[in-house]
Amino acid sequence: MRDYSKLCDAELAALLNQGDELAFTEIYNRYKGVLYIHAFNRLRNVEEVNDIIHELFTTLWNKHDTLVFKTNLSNYLYTSVRNRIIDFIAHKKVESEYVSGFQDFIDSHEAATDYLLRENELSRIIEQEVSSLPVKMREVFELSRKYHHSHKEIANKLTLSEKTVKKHVNNALKILRVKLSMVIGLIYILIG
Repeated sequence: MRDYSKLCDAELAALLNQGDELAFTEIYNRYKGVLYIHAFNRLRNVEEVNDIIHELFTTLWNKHDTLVFKTNLSNYLYTSVRNRIIDFIAHKKVESEYVSGFQDFIDSHEAATDYLLRENELSRIIEQEVSSLPVKMREVFELSRKYHHSHKEIANKLTLSEKTVKKHVNNALKILRVKLSMVIGLIYILIG
């Protein structure tokens, strides 16, 4: 019987590509702790870190036969965690900005029906602005933000480079921030 704990990362990666569950288990046992600490140092939230680590290893197993390790296994795992953290933080920031805007709106207006109408209108405007993005940018943005795919997953799905995916997401966020800040500002002027 093979002792997987004595195999180097390159051997484990090759076995993982072949669908070897014991190699996957060894990779998991070898890296889960250090990746968790790495992610926790950035996010400081146990649930969020657990989700990111779980998603990473689920993706690693689900795509084991198509993964290409351009660098060594540890670099691949650290980069994957870092990218997931960046995506998560960017998503949280956008979400927080929307929540903050909505909270300010709630605090300054008492009528629940009026609030719901405005919230629905703002959601419609956001969807409209997202749908007005260039086709490929919109597709990448929606996969990232609506369906929570990683840049790598999007790159694989759309046959793009991760750099192109990141550029599309960043450009979409810039466009939406500008357009939506003007709309939100106008709403505040009109209701203020």
